[in-house]
Amino acid sequence: MNTIYQASINSKLGPVAIYSDGEAITEVSFVQSSVAETNWCPILRAAAQQLNDYFDGRLRIFDLPLRPRGTEFQEQVWHCLQRIPFGKLASYADVAKAIDNPKAVRAVGMANSKNPIGIVVPCHRVIGANGTLTGYAGGLEKKAWLLRHEGCWPVRA
Repeated sequence: MNTIYQASINSKLGPVAIYSDGEAITEVSFVQSSVAETNWCPILRAAAQQLNDYFDGRLRIFDLPLRPRGTEFQEQVWHCLQRIPFGKLASYADVAKAIDNPKAVRAVGMANSKNPIGIVVPCHRVIGANGTLTGYAGGLEKKAWLLRHEGCWPVRA
């Protein structure tokens, strides 16, 4: 039986649930309430510390083993998202071009919306080609907060 480790932190945007298989982080997401049953492991503790440091403005680059689960295409998109630096933005078209599939803009958007490791895999850094905020699983107000926190929203000419 595979053990699933789970915990949550209280962030400036509300509770954030964190899940691990004991070797890597498998999920990070905003939730309505804290995880009821906490089951810590060392990687989960490291993730909680890094997320707290991120929200407190002390961390810009996460250093965690990650294991998102999705299709090959989704995983390709999520890997690309990890290369968008703190404080920088990319469009869905930019991501599609970066994975050598420039016509896959809508598919990139769908993969972005299925990202299981929010914040750490920075899908919030992807905006519309016209510079507008577009969907975010945590809600557009959280996306705007994260981008302001990173100093790149609103977009400045």
